[in-house]
Amino acid sequence: MLLILNLIIAVCLIQLSSQDDYAINNKKFPDSFLFGASTAAYQIEGGWNEDGKGPSIWDTFTHNHPELISDRSNADVTCDSYHKYKEDVLLLKNLGVNIYRFSISWSRILPTGLPDEINENGIQYYRNLIDELKANGIEPLVTLYHWDLPQGLSDRGGFLSDEFPKWFADYSRIVFQNFANDVNYWVTFNEPIYGCSGYGNDRAAPAVNQSGVGEYICAHNLLKAHAAAYHLYRKEFPQNEGKFSMAIPVEYAVPNSTKAEDVAAAEQKMQFTVGWYARPLYAGDYPEIMKTRIAKRSAAEGFKKSRLPEFTDEEKRNIKNTMDYFALNSYTLNYIYAIAEPPITSPPTVSNDVGVGVIWPTTGDGTLGMTDLARWISKEYNNPDIILTENGYGGSSKDLEDPERISKIQNSLSRFKDALDEGVKLFGYCVWSLMDNYEWNQGYTVKYGIHQVDFSDKNRTRTAKKSAKWYKNVIKTRCLVDNCIE
Repeated sequence: MLLILNLIIAVCLIQLSSQDDYAINNKKFPDSFLFGASTAAYQIEGGWNEDGKGPSIWDTFTHNHPELISDRSNADVTCDSYHKYKEDVLLLKNLGVNIYRFSISWSRILPTGLPDEINENGIQYYRNLIDELKANGIEPLVTLYHWDLPQGLSDRGGFLSDEFPKWFADYSRIVFQNFANDVNYWVTFNEPIYGCSGYGNDRAAPAVNQSGVGEYICAHNLLKAHAAAYHLYRKEFPQNEGKFSMAIPVEYAVPNSTKAEDVAAAEQKMQFTVGWYARPLYAGDYPEIMKTRIAKRSAAEGFKKSRLPEFTDEEKRNIKNTMDYFALNSYTLNYIYAIAEPPITSPPTVSNDVGVGVIWPTTGDGTLGMTDLARWISKEYNNPDIILTENGYGGSSKDLEDPERISKIQNSLSRFKDALDEGVKLFGYCVWSLMDNYEWNQGYTVKYGIHQVDFSDKNRTRTAKKSAKWYKNVIKTRCLVDNCIE
């Protein structure tokens, strides 16, 4: 077994070594291509209980269980963007970005999560931010939910409640009433597969963590909630032409060999991750491989029906075609190989439902599959408009010199530009992140920002890293190398 594992790792090393032979794309990005940066409310705002804001699940989690955070920290203040939003917009203006992706904190606008109490101070904060962006020629891309569920809704059952789609629609209506005239790009949910199955939310919202069951119910409700917000907007705000998406994270599944079984396993992995959310939004239902495998395993486990919920015909019609563009979060890839059918276990698990072997890269920067990823999305979903809403590099260094980040972003952009040159409809890129911030369970131990934030300074001083200066030049020249051709 050890020999087989070593051979698999050796194949990965050989595949990844081809990065050394790759030439960075030397063609200019078109003038219409949107360059931007991304953040999220809980990770940068601070002001966790100021001016009427209610607690989120992450406020509660970090306060009650600091031992579960790498550095025992919380985001009570973090980057203090609640008070320093004008300084953040100046960072964006200095970069020359076209677009800024940020999220709205649900509990800053609706402290309990429900519309019976509306916090005008919270609405004014986002109004000020949007006005500042527009005044500086920067397009807002607004995420309605980025993991910070109001604690009041979690106490009522959270994502697993049948009421969740209505709660989300009620919240969305208030956001649209206030900001629809100034926002052209909306993301309903960020990385729902993680919000439903882990990355801290299994601790912050334990109701979701019903292994092999809760994840599917959660996803089902989020898809219905997305559709509810989409149709509410189209019906109640017909004068606005905003476009909607759900930010789907993709670690591109690369077959670990050319064997047919490994190729099939990689496709199976993609359908269980990307297809889980994207296929209903484009075609109205889950991928067939998901429905077949989960139903078969559920029967073997003694369930009377599949653990994967079914959409009614009306729900299928309602959800279909509610993805106006594809919002893609991608940082790396993984290598997939075929395995024997996993044994029936109790409790069931999503990973056993997927039923493939996974190897993470042990070297290289993980950008090798980016071109194939763009091609796959384009082919699978009828050549949609695609924007990278997250891509970047995280490390522990506080150094302002960050060549690893520059290399990662440059290679990612280059490989996506290769796909753009082939006809894939990529229209934008947002680096994660505008600045160092609170990285969930990892606290402040990981730095993704192209601007350093001094978290030991009460002023939370921002300083441009070398990557910010490099990215600024890319935006200015629309070129990834010193000299581009048209």
